[in-house]
Order: sequence, then C-alpha cells, then structure tokens
Amino acid sequence: MSGYPRSPKILRGGLVLLDPDSGNVLRIIALQYNPETMTRSLQVKATGADSGGHSEALRLKGPAVETIKLDAEIDATDGLDSGQGTAGSLGLHPQLASIEALAHPASGELYAANAAAGAGMLEIAPAAAPLCLFVFGPNRIVPVRLTELGIVEEAFDTALNPIRAKLSLGLRVLSVDDLGFDGKGGGLFMSYLLAKEKLAGLAAAGDFQALGIAGVPVVP
Repeated sequence: MSGYPRSPKILRGGLVLLDPDSGNVLRIIALQYNPETMTRSLQVKATGADSGGHSEALRLKGPAVETIKLDAEIDATDGLDSGQGTAGSLGLHPQLASIEALAHPASGELYAANAAAGAGMLEIAPAAAPLCLFVFGPNRIVPVRLTELGIVEEAFDTALNPIRAKLSLGLRVLSVDDLGFDGKGGGLFMSYLLAKEKLAGLAAAGDFQALGIAGVPVVP
C-alpha cells in the first residue's frame, strides 16, 4: 500500500523591505502563522459632482486608495522547545522589534536631523524609509506603508520576555499616485494592477438571464 502523499507546503505571508533606489532586499519579515481573515477596502477616486459636465461622472482620477487590515499571531514556543535562536533569552522581542521598526525613523536619521538642526539648517528633509512590500502569495505583491500597529502580548517567560503575542497591522497600498511611474515601487504597483486585470479576465461571465432581464433597455 502506498503511503499518504506529502502535505503541500504552505506559503507564508509577510513583509519585504527593499532599498527604494537599488531594489536590494534589506529584510524579510515572514508571518509565523498566516491570518485567518484579512479586511481590504478600496476608496474610489472619482471626479466630483461639481467638476463640470455630466460626462465627468464616469471618470476616475486615479487608482483607488486601498487599505489592508489583518491580525496575526506569533509564538516563541517552538524556539523554546528546540533551544534554537534567541527565544530562550529574548522571547519574541526580536520579532516584535523588526515590525515596530517600520513605525520609526532609523536612529541614525534622527541623530543626523538633530545635528543638522543644531547647525542652524532651516529645512530638514524627513527621513527616508525602505520600500515595504506586502506579500501574500504570488498574486498579491504590492508596495505598502504601515499606518497602524497594535500589539497584544499574552504570555511571558520568567524574565518577562513576551513569548506569545497578537499583531494587528494596518497597511495602505502605495500606488503610482504616491510613488510615480519611474521608481521600483511604481513599477511593482503597476504589476499588481495588471495582475488584477488579468485575473478579472478569467472570471466567469454572467448573462442577462441570470439577472432576470432580457437586456439593457435602449433609451430613445
């Protein structure tokens, strides 16, 4: 009797940080457990009612503003059982810090800005952050910006290191309106948009009969 087939490899979602100029990978943050649900919302960029002629009602000014919210869990138990990595001495601190770093400028950037202000520089450019990609399977690779981060630490070891936590991530998709067409981020968004158009073309087409009508009435 043949044995059971191997279980399929489950892909993990996560975040990839890139150098915005060279495209080099700076860090990969894989989610330990994929979220069970993910909430996405799209705010349409349509022309306003007061913008002019009636034909403007059918025009779109640009890509919709898409936001993504998801909850994920991380657990240091596996690392504690195997004795590998830093789980025994630091718990989940490294994993949490890698995600929290997305919400702060780098310390070097802050020191540099403070030094420039102390030298009398009037205009100081905001710190540049890495280009962040949200990856959730091969059909969803999109540039994003972290907009909110919630952390609930649920269990601790004897040194008060967190060993189990829940994360709530809020992400805003960055489109060509944010990144332009020339940069790597803009190109990645356009690939994301083109992939959606291709997938839409594969969807089964409906018909008027299913809608209970004979067709669209023609207005004389």
